[in-house]
Amino acid sequence: MTGHPDFAEITVKYVADKTCVELKSLKLYFHAFRNKGIFFEAATNKICDDLGAALKPRSLTIIARWKARGGFSSVVTAEYSTKGKKAAK
Repeated sequence: MTGHPDFAEITVKYVADKTCVELKSLKLYFHAFRNKGIFFEAATNKICDDLGAALKPRSLTIIARWKARGGFSSVVTAEYSTKGKKAAK
């Protein structure tokens, strides 16, 4: 939102059902966030929502470790359930 770049290490943990994600597609999806103005929590939740909707996994957890800015770093975790509800931590 400030125009400054943010960097994160994104961990995707999921148990596939009938569909899996190709790594190249996942990389291109992450690159689509490059120029978006979005808060850490919103980005993590969007990734969880999008992957959950596309993959319909048995379980899905997204862990985003956001690099420090102004002395603060953040770890945001989002979980997707088969009922489409996520629990942010």
